[in-house]
Amino acid sequence: MRAADVCICAGLVLGTGPVLAADPQQGQLLYETHCGTCHYEKVHERKGTKIDTMAALKVEAAKWARQTSRSFTPAELDDIAEYLNQSHYRLAK
Repeated sequence: MRAADVCICAGLVLGTGPVLAADPQQGQLLYETHCGTCHYEKVHERKGTKIDTMAALKVEAAKWARQTSRSFTPAELDDIAEYLNQSHYRLAK
């Protein structure tokens, strides 16, 4: 990951202003619509993953979001990360 990408991802993760609760149902819809065509359940296996915090999950979601044909807002990336956390990762917040 390039330094510029890290800065962008960090900005998406850290954000500015008030924090709103992420919507896992919206995240599921976004994920299934825009990410699910390339992903399958095995991609999210916990064995061997380096994702061990919500911040890391959000950075990873932002990184891979660039592979889709859609630009996601920071709130949408939070929704996707929340969905993935509730459905697969179960990381502490």
